[in-house]
Amino acid sequence: MRVKYVLCVSTNAGTIGPNNRHTGFFFPEIAHPFEVLDQAGIAMEFASPKGGKPPQDGFDEKDAVQVAFSNSAAYRRLAHSRPLRDVDVLDYDAIFFPGGLGPLVDIATDPEVKKAVMRAWNGGKIVSAVCHGPVAFLGATLDDGTPLVRGRKLTSFSTAEEDGYARADVPFDLEGALREAGAEHSSAPPWQPKLVVDGRLITGQNPASGTLVGEALVDALKRA
Repeated sequence: MRVKYVLCVSTNAGTIGPNNRHTGFFFPEIAHPFEVLDQAGIAMEFASPKGGKPPQDGFDEKDAVQVAFSNSAAYRRLAHSRPLRDVDVLDYDAIFFPGGLGPLVDIATDPEVKKAVMRAWNGGKIVSAVCHGPVAFLGATLDDGTPLVRGRKLTSFSTAEEDGYARADVPFDLEGALREAGAEHSSAPPWQPKLVVDGRLITGQNPASGTLVGEALVDALKRA
């Protein structure tokens, strides 16, 4: 049986906002989905807009899953992420965007990201993200110019969560921007896990939702 592959696209942004707040990808948002995928025999490969080692945030040494990922061959591969322009997403079965504040800096507007999202979507692949990762979908449009997210059910880091976390540092409100683009956004109370699956679109709300996204990816890839 052919091994299934998920392309994880990380941010390259290490700071955000007027106070140069430290950021990057949020560590558990790769570590937790990776654990689920790895246990299911699904491989994860890594890209980023610029390539190279993505900055990271939120590592918790008390979380055994994060520690295991930090010691894994996958984490060493992440340190050598491929530039997204050199990757064809159609070589993969799914694309995944982890969060952290960093994606609001580069993933939000990078044209290669938008191309990758739509090439994956139009190619029948699974498109997924967690927390701030759904910012990748903003600016991604169908051939007729319709926003990809219009009329689609999804979740992301919520306005209520941002108000208590990084409101002074972020350039815009992610939930509000997704709603403005026509998404049917829903969320759980702050910091509670939530998963939304709308066909090939899989989204999780926050760091607590990473495992749920991984499980949904496994289920979808088994059916694909």
